[in-house]
Amino acid sequence: MKPSNKKHRKTSLTRKTKETFINILLDLDGSGKCKIDSGYKFLDHLVTIFSKYSIVDMVFQIDSKDKIAHHLIEDLGIIIGQSLEKCLGDRSRIHRFGYAIVPMDDSLSRSVIDLVKRRYSIINLNLARDSVEDLIREDIEHFFRSLIENLNACVHINVEYGTDDHHKIESAIKSFALAFRQAIEIDNRITGVPSTKGVL
Repeated sequence: MKPSNKKHRKTSLTRKTKETFINILLDLDGSGKCKIDSGYKFLDHLVTIFSKYSIVDMVFQIDSKDKIAHHLIEDLGIIIGQSLEKCLGDRSRIHRFGYAIVPMDDSLSRSVIDLVKRRYSIINLNLARDSVEDLIREDIEHFFRSLIENLNACVHINVEYGTDDHHKIESAIKSFALAFRQAIEIDNRITGVPSTKGVL
């Protein structure tokens, strides 16, 4: 077995608009530590779950200037996706593909990822209620879309079934995190990018 010479893939990124200010310190090769206080407990919970199960470290500074939830939630998804994309660089030597199926009590979710540099996503959270905890449904769905679109990858997330919307969302974010964790792993047997084209 070849010795690993993997270096931590880290970045610092700031998104500053008239509506929000968000700074993120992100370590793709971390230990799953997250520090976030967005003002929305369920949003913080989802980001912390993603960090925990993807084993990506994230530390945030957040200011909602206009106090509009939709703007903050959208910008948080954007900057997380952009930071992950930046840390991946040319995506050489990664596994590229990842998948996970995760249950949470009554709910079951499946996520499949191809870290090819082409944006395509299908996201079916299959939510029934108008809100979950302190977030409205459309903002939850928008957070997922904003993150994934800015990751610049092909992602399919599907909540297969469930009765509790909280459980549906948690199983979805966990399956996405585990699939992402698998896809970003470095394989010392691979040289260059994992594509027969020579580029992603």
